Amino acid sequence: MAKIKNLIGKDSYDWKFSTVGGVTRVNIESGADIAHLDELDQKLWTVLSCPVKGLEFDERTLALMDTDKDGKIRVNEVVAAAQWLKKVLVNMDYLLEENDHIEFSAVSDTSDEGKQVIESAKLILNSLGREKQSICMQDVADYLTVYEEKCKTEYTAAESEPYEPPYGEGSNTAEAAVNAVRAKVADWFMRCKLVQFDEDAAGALDVQVEKIAAISDSNLNDNVAQISAYPLARPRKEALLPLNEGLNPAWQAPMAAVVAAVPELQGKETVNEEEWNAIVAKVDAYSAWKTAGETAMNEAIAAQVGEHAAAIEPVEKLLRYCRDYFRLLHNYVVFKDFYRRDDKSLAVFQAGKLYIDQRCCDLCVKVSDMGKSTATAGKSGMYLLYCHCIAKNGGAQMDIVAALTDGEIGGLHEGKNAIFYDRAGQDWDATITKIVDNPISIRQAFWSPYRKFGNWVTDKITKSASEKESKQFDEMTSKADTASTNLTAKPEEGAAAEKKPAAPFDIAKFAGIFAAIGLAFGAIGAALGMLGGFIVAKWYNVIILVAAVILLISGPSMLLAWLKLRKRNLGPVLNANGWAINSDVKVNTTFGKTLTSMAKYPKVVAKDPFADKKMPWWQKCLIWLGILAVLFLLVFRLTQHRWVWQPKAEEPVAEVVDSVAPVADTVAVEAAAEETPAE
Repeated sequence: MAKIKNLIGKDSYDWKFSTVGGVTRVNIESGADIAHLDELDQKLWTVLSCPVKGLEFDERTLALMDTDKDGKIRVNEVVAAAQWLKKVLVNMDYLLEENDHIEFSAVSDTSDEGKQVIESAKLILNSLGREKQSICMQDVADYLTVYEEKCKTEYTAAESEPYEPPYGEGSNTAEAAVNAVRAKVADWFMRCKLVQFDEDAAGALDVQVEKIAAISDSNLNDNVAQISAYPLARPRKEALLPLNEGLNPAWQAPMAAVVAAVPELQGKETVNEEEWNAIVAKVDAYSAWKTAGETAMNEAIAAQVGEHAAAIEPVEKLLRYCRDYFRLLHNYVVFKDFYRRDDKSLAVFQAGKLYIDQRCCDLCVKVSDMGKSTATAGKSGMYLLYCHCIAKNGGAQMDIVAALTDGEIGGLHEGKNAIFYDRAGQDWDATITKIVDNPISIRQAFWSPYRKFGNWVTDKITKSASEKESKQFDEMTSKADTASTNLTAKPEEGAAAEKKPAAPFDIAKFAGIFAAIGLAFGAIGAALGMLGGFIVAKWYNVIILVAAVILLISGPSMLLAWLKLRKRNLGPVLNANGWAINSDVKVNTTFGKTLTSMAKYPKVVAKDPFADKKMPWWQKCLIWLGILAVLFLLVFRLTQHRWVWQPKAEEPVAEVVDSVAPVADTVAVEAAAEETPAE
């Protein structure tokens, strides 16, 4: 147990602390803790502000708490809510139950705030005709619904200028029927005007016989959509639209509904454009009146309901705080819900679960600003998957970021598809749009250099093979073109082309390549020769040497991963999404394994008939024994006999000159003796 000293040196409230997520945090466990939130040093709060929107939390509760309406919940607003609750409730421990109802006996009748709540609650219950000594959220919702209906009735009765619909009670039916065919009717009248302009165009404006012939062999009932695209009726110069006969079969039922709903058309065989436009004008006027009337009525009713809701707001505020406030503290002062790892009480920023590559990522956060998030979230030290999600039902879209905290990353890449389930259970189609690469575990970091080297080698081989394939194809097509040209050329020209000498073999190029290979083997041999004494001294020195090489390759990667895993922090991810995080939100290796679950399969006993044939174990043993024997002989040769590949040293030039000089002198003496005459 620890205590905090206030600024004037006196003992403050006796707070209790615990370690949560590797960080020491204050506990909020009782009503007394909530009542003394104003005494808690702001430096000890985990969060300094959080957004009102985009959280898995009741937005109306946060809106009531956001007194300055800036879209953020700050420390002073959380403290103000606690101070208001302290004045309203008899016992602050009531907040720990998280109920959406409250007994009148639990409300203080000595404070002005408590009296206001009781008066508003009794007003609601009396209006609903309910006699009880408690109130719940459903009572408030029912009261607002009843009051809204009452306002609507009063508004309709007090309307000063009553409007008479054009077709009485059937005006809505006539409106729907006319709107269903008006575009098609307008198209038909335009076709008639073009016929009046040029009678020769009548055939082009009518349905083509070829179109009907194309579908005549199939079931025409299955082609209603295509038939409905044909003209409403055959265009006529007199422009009289038939109402009964001569209509497109796909439009006969809609036109019959118009005739039945519009009294002006009943008993008529045809209608001209002027008569039709008059009917459309009546319908449009009725639609405009409904829209304006409904808009004005809704605005007036919303204003009245808003004023009345302000009067009963203390009751709603108390009920929502009783249900939500304690949970908010668990996600604000401390991150208890996040570190609890309970599906029933996830943190308010956890948006759902992402299923991808045979694993489930529980730590998924909605992204409000992709640019800001991708720029700063990488500082979290976590492996992050940014995904664009589209709802299966409704087409809604959103962006999320999922933290991958366990497993391998071999199958992950941008563009990979996955499935995301939100907190309500709705599934979304998710696609990876960006990956922030950071270590996931020490084991993954151990294999990282080899994986990167393998990818590099694969890319090089693929690139080289592609270039050679392209070069061979170009040469083949070039030879084919040359052969085709030679067939059409003169015989002497073709013979001259055939006698053209081939490109000389570049021996210098290949000599350089072989020399480089020799030097490489020489360097390897020299290195093994230097270690020869160490290797043959003890048999286990070979194992030590192999371990040292592996450590030299994987050690830096593992060390870097260890340093980053120790500092892995969710704070930058939340900061990029509108939070002001005041403390580390660590995600160490142990806790991270609980945030990403891997697929686990049982041992299958049945034999797979389509499995690849495996090499028998004894063959594998022979191969490995052969490899080890070759390595042993190579090491033995290099260490015992110092067999090192080095180029043979040349003799000094001076020695060669000295050895040649006596021969030259001997030849000169013999020549002089032959030229001298005998005495």
